[in-house]
Formats: sequence, C-alpha cells, structure tokens
Amino acid sequence: MVILVLNCGSSSVKYQVYDWDAKDVLAVGVVEKVTFPGSWIEHKPRGKAEFSLKQDCPNHTDAVNLIIKTLTDKEHGVLSDMSTIKAVGHRVLHGGDKFTKSVIVDDKALEVFKQVQDLGPLHNPANIQGILAAKKVLPNVPHCAIMDTAWHQTMPELSFLYALPYEWYEKYSVRRYGFHGTSFLYVAKRASVLLGKEPLKTNLIICHIGNGSSMCCVKDGCSFDTSMGLTPLEGLIMGTRSGDADCAIPFYAMRKTGLSDADMEQALNKKSGLLGITGQYQDRRDIENAAKGGDKRAALAQEMEGYRVRKYIGSYFAAMEGKCDALIFTAGVGEFSATMRKKFTQGLDALGMTLDDTKNNMAHSRNGEFIISADNSKIPIYVIPTDEELVMTEDAYALMKGDYDVHTKFTYSFQSKDYVNKARAEGLKKDLEKDPDLKRIIALPR
Repeated sequence: MVILVLNCGSSSVKYQVYDWDAKDVLAVGVVEKVTFPGSWIEHKPRGKAEFSLKQDCPNHTDAVNLIIKTLTDKEHGVLSDMSTIKAVGHRVLHGGDKFTKSVIVDDKALEVFKQVQDLGPLHNPANIQGILAAKKVLPNVPHCAIMDTAWHQTMPELSFLYALPYEWYEKYSVRRYGFHGTSFLYVAKRASVLLGKEPLKTNLIICHIGNGSSMCCVKDGCSFDTSMGLTPLEGLIMGTRSGDADCAIPFYAMRKTGLSDADMEQALNKKSGLLGITGQYQDRRDIENAAKGGDKRAALAQEMEGYRVRKYIGSYFAAMEGKCDALIFTAGVGEFSATMRKKFTQGLDALGMTLDDTKNNMAHSRNGEFIISADNSKIPIYVIPTDEELVMTEDAYALMKGDYDVHTKFTYSFQSKDYVNKARAEGLKKDLEKDPDLKRIIALPR
C-alpha cells in the first residue's frame, strides 16, 4: 500500500512516495518552474540512480501527470502502476480557524480553503490548484488536507488575539494563526519520546529555523503560542521576510517612496529579512562566509537574527512559568548551523540552558537526533530533524482507514521508543563510519 504526499507551491510541486507496509520511503522529488517555460523534474528513487527530465508543465495538472509518469516508469519508477496508490496527502498552508486537524478533501473543505485564501494569498491558491489537479489524475482515492495552521488551534485567546478592534476578528478573522504546525507536531512528539514523558505533560520551546522561521511555545503537549501571525510574515527575522516590525513603518515608507500596497507587501515578504540587512544574501551559509570575510552587514545580520530568537526563547520561558522540559532546534538552519545555534543560545545559562560547544559543532546531520547541551545544563538542548512528510502520510492513511483524530487523541508511529526511520538510520550508520565520535551526542529515550 502506497501513500503519495504532495506539497504544491505556486511554481513547484514536491512529492514523497511512502510504502506503508514496509514503513519506508520509496522516492522523493520535485517539479520546478511549474507554469513557466523550462519546467523539469528531479526524481530520487530509493535504491536507484537519481533522474531528471526537462518537460514543460504549463499548469499543476501537467506537473502531477509528470510525477505519476515518472513514478511508474519502468526504468526510473518505483511503482508498478497507479493502483498501488491508496491515498494522497496535500499540504495546505492556511485553514483559518475552521480546522483543528487534517481532513478528507470534499467540496465543503475546498470551499473553506477558497474562503480563507486571502489569509494565505501566496500559498493557498497553489495548494488548491494542486488538490484539484491531483483529484483529476487520481479520482478514485481519498485526498487529504494537512494544514499548517491546525496544530495551533489549541492556542488560547490571550495568545491568538491582537489588540485591534475586536470587530476585525469577528468580521474578518484577524487573529494569530501560526504555521509550520506539521513540523512542530512531529518534533514535539519526538521530544516527548526522548524525554521519557507523556506527550500531554511535556513543555517545550521549539525553534523551526529555515528560510522561513518560526517558534512555538508548547505547553502540556499543545501549542500555546507561536511567533508567526495572521500570515507567515510576523515573528523572527527570516531569509527575505522582515518578521516583527513597527506597524507604522509601511505607511511611512509608502509616503516617502511612493510604493503601492502591493509593492510594500512584496518588499516585506521578498526583500527584507536577512536579504534586506545584508543587501545580497539570504542563505545562512553565504552570510556566514561573508561575515568571516569581514562583511560587517553580514555579521550584523547574524547578530540580529540570533538576538531575535533569544528574545522569543525568553518570552516563551516566561509564558510557561519556567517549566520548560527542553529547547529544540529543527529545520535547515536549526539542524545544520552550529554557528547560528550558538548565537541563538548565547547567554541562556541564566535560564538553565547551557550549550556545549564541542557537541554543538558535531551536530551536522539530518540522520540523527542529537543532544547538544552541556552535561550540567538544567534544561536539555536537542537537535531533532523534522519529518513533515511522515506526519502527512500517517494522517492520510488514518483518514483513509477512518480512525484518525486530533493529535491529543491520536498516536503516531514515531511516538514509539522503537520507531526507526530506515533511510535516516542507514544515513546515520554512514555518518558514524566517518565520525565515530558522533555516537556520544546521539539522543536516546530516557
């Protein structure tokens, strides 16, 4: 039995194929430049050579067709035919406040996604197009929507309401929604395993740091607060997004520059953040190299990003009244950048979070879960690679079987102490062959 997971962006479609019976990933890949000339697919099948092919995909239906064609190709494919696919999971950025968990996509759900697409104008239209395209190609299997916002629906009013006219919330649904929910769910459940605690008795501060970044205050196993807001623009300094800024700045800048509201939205989302500070870089690796080479603005960008994360860590520590079981880093930067993890944790000793520099420098792999805190740290610091695709796969399977429920009443396979990600286990074995000392920072369940 195979579960297909699709993540449709405005100009790309990412996918993963999972063999449920073998509990193993068969293939991952992406179709790039969808709706533009020069589209291509990058296909990475398990146990076979990687494959790429240029083929124009004027729309998402063409992209999904190309994925299916590749998956069933005699030479490069991993499926004998499409009938092995029993369910499809779709990432949907914004579900508004209408969904607390993943759902099977029907006409009613699609209508809600359309109603709230103004809340996610950069993502929801593409998500909807991807669902419709996949339903055309695979009409006889359940299609399931896994929403970034669902995890955060446990936030109380004091966390999700803004100090704005209350009627804006009542009439226009203006409130904090939060994103990266699928990642936070996976990491929170894995952290509970490592800590040896019941999921609903675990308090965590999770830092999902990538090109898009957000943090989550997890109280008693549920989202209590998060840094992103109505849209993914609020919160941390990101690759090209400003994060927190004075609300009056856009009005001031528009008067000074003559920019339109659309131009300003573009500037805040695509031209700000690390790119805005450095003037040329958004990739942390480029920024780190530039800073080492004496680029003062690159060094400033690093310090600003580190400071912003530390402020959020401090505020979430206060929000949970100091009852924090662990600090966790995940996503691209959180998993790979020792430099930025050090900046994120600078001076947190007073909160009982003490980084071990040697351990921190060793943690540079997506194949293992690592503990990078000092032995005398009161609160452990972990690096836990996220696995959003697995959450989407398990939700889709459970929805297909009819035994799915909200995460507080549902148990995932990765909540078991015996859970093993086969691909990552193989990768970790190779990592240990190269660096046997890596074994000392592998995090094991308590």
